[in-house]
Amino acid sequence: MAVSPSAFDLAYDELRARWPESTEERDVATPYGRTRVHVYGPADASPLVLLPGGSATGLVWFANAPALGERYRVHAVDLLGDAGRTERRGTPLRSADDLVAWLDALLDGLGLARVHLCGHSYGAWLAVRYALRAPQRVERLALVDPTQVFAGFRPGYLLRALPSLLRPSRTRARAFLAWETGGSRPDEAWQRLYALATTVPGRKLVVGGRARPTDLRMPVLVLLAEHSRAHHAERIAGRARRALARGEVAVLPGATHHSLPLTAPEQLNGQLLDFLR
Repeated sequence: MAVSPSAFDLAYDELRARWPESTEERDVATPYGRTRVHVYGPADASPLVLLPGGSATGLVWFANAPALGERYRVHAVDLLGDAGRTERRGTPLRSADDLVAWLDALLDGLGLARVHLCGHSYGAWLAVRYALRAPQRVERLALVDPTQVFAGFRPGYLLRALPSLLRPSRTRARAFLAWETGGSRPDEAWQRLYALATTVPGRKLVVGGRARPTDLRMPVLVLLAEHSRAHHAERIAGRARRALARGEVAVLPGATHHSLPLTAPEQLNGQLLDFLR
């Protein structure tokens, strides 16, 4: 008997339809399970790997992919342990080191020896971890409102997030998004997917201590949300400028932590393309 698609699967497919028609879906074998990657752009272009924030899925980059894919081969990843079409099978996922090993195996499976790497929020934390462990594979590193890199979370943000972490529900996730994003109103289809992602059984986001950005030696771009409630943008900007040997830092006007990367994508795309060029 055929199994009816879940509400999450329906929302996932709805947002997938927002990507360009020529986008490829690749399921890449790794020791930790098969990883779903959304691939768009010229086959011979330099690879750009995009890591989303928690519960966002790789599809969150739908508003950025068309512009980025004009110049780069975009690879947007569903994170291991999070909701999406990436499977968690085989080698157990227990630590940040496992996440780094998974990402290394994923790049091997994609045939990518050296990449531009960009992450948002939790994905930025993972990107820093990976760049520190395998600097020879990261040409340039871009961090979009990174968390647990230059500072911890604001206590007020954690208190607001706590109900949806302890007892996940669509209602709690939507209320949290509405509080953090204010009047920016992120795409409704993505909000629906995000809220459903928080309720998917078996999610296991691996967390760890703060990364050490002072040890990064490749060019690094830090894009911060002006109105982020996860942390204080100007303070993080100052810390990033002091910490990075080869860093560029910019604050995106009007943006909040969870409205990125899909709200006002033109300014994010422009900053990222200028940096990668």
